[in-house]
Amino acid sequence: MTLRQLQYVVAVADRKSFRKAAEDCHVAQPSLSAQIAQVEEALSVRIFERDRRQVSLTSAGQALVNRARALLIGADELAESARQLSDPLSGTLRVGVIPTVGPYMLPEVAPLLRARFPKLNFMWTEDKTAPLLERLRRAELDAAVLALEADIGDLPHVVLGKDNFVLAVAPEHPLARFKGPLKPEKLEHEHVLLLDDGHCFRDQALSFCQRAGIEEAGYRATSLATLVQMAASGGYVTLLPQLALAVENRRQTLRTRPFVAKAPGRTLALVYRRQAALEVTLRAVGAVLHEAYQKLSEEQEA
Repeated sequence: MTLRQLQYVVAVADRKSFRKAAEDCHVAQPSLSAQIAQVEEALSVRIFERDRRQVSLTSAGQALVNRARALLIGADELAESARQLSDPLSGTLRVGVIPTVGPYMLPEVAPLLRARFPKLNFMWTEDKTAPLLERLRRAELDAAVLALEADIGDLPHVVLGKDNFVLAVAPEHPLARFKGPLKPEKLEHEHVLLLDDGHCFRDQALSFCQRAGIEEAGYRATSLATLVQMAASGGYVTLLPQLALAVENRRQTLRTRPFVAKAPGRTLALVYRRQAALEVTLRAVGAVLHEAYQKLSEEQEA
């Protein structure tokens, strides 16, 4: 068996399709099928059940795929360790970022990262928290920018900073008439617009609303941009992360108010999987991200 053959096996297990796995691996489907057949023959075990509709793992196949995945991760880490020994700040770094952070932070920090680490090639992937954590587990990503309030387990991380939430309302809304910090009880009879399930920002905002006895509106948005448009139309209020205001409220369609002490918010961090080979690199990148995020936060508050 070869590592390439094991990659084909894992790809079919993940995609549940020989055709899609072949496309992902940039190989002809007959060739991929033949290679997997060779693995099954060599191991004297049937890995996949095939029919016209679907591909599924046998019970023995599931155990073998788990071992194959571990072997591939080990091989990648071996190659990464060798590269790190020669130059820890070179190569490719695969980093995930959640949708409520990516559009607002990356345009600011990406140029700085390129300048500080000219030999590092950053490959960014935007997705929700759960898929990013799964890709970290599978070693498809090296790190991800997430909120620590999400369940990240015991993964190591570098804290970037706090991102407070603010109330956002239409200019004609009664809560827009006042300035200064807002007490949560002032929202007692309001209906707050939040994001759809799967966004960690929704979970964090909803937790604050439940503690304060605030009701959620019947509409759930898929993006912060939609929240802004709905709130600007009047009749609703919403919460927005401070990080997003410069972009989402650039036309001043909303009035925003901070909350009093112990304001709702999230703690952003660069979270990464435990891998000694990339420890030096990720710590260095995390330090620069922290520096850039602190500067960005200061500019937004000014």
